[in-house]
Amino acid sequence: MSQTPVFVTGGTGFVGSHVIRKLLAQGQSVRALVRSTSSPKALHGLDVDQAVGDLRDRDGLAKAMSGCSEVYHVAADYRLWTRNPQELYDSNVSGTINLLKAAHAQKVRRVVYTSTVGALGLSGNGAGATETT
Repeated sequence: MSQTPVFVTGGTGFVGSHVIRKLLAQGQSVRALVRSTSSPKALHGLDVDQAVGDLRDRDGLAKAMSGCSEVYHVAADYRLWTRNPQELYDSNVSGTINLLKAAHAQKVRRVVYTSTVGALGLSGNGAGATETT
């Protein structure tokens, strides 16, 4: 294992848990941000330090990523609709800003940002989306 852990958000999700598996296979030490309401099932059996926290809590993020050399930001609220759109903004936009500010304050050398469904573009004419949309 490496001396300095890497910090992963969204590790309890499908993409995040696979990122963690790859990092572990490369010999990295991993600390995963886990919401108190998330099931840690995807991390079962993995040698991962779990830090309970939330993207909306900048101070908690800084504490959780303390001593980490890199951040893999895989967490997102990927709902396509909600009665309260502010919830999506708070997690996805404000949460990412909080993460980046905390990473800067902790002098993290690299942040890798992953986006999935939120990266889809719409054609505007009903045609399917392509790589250029």
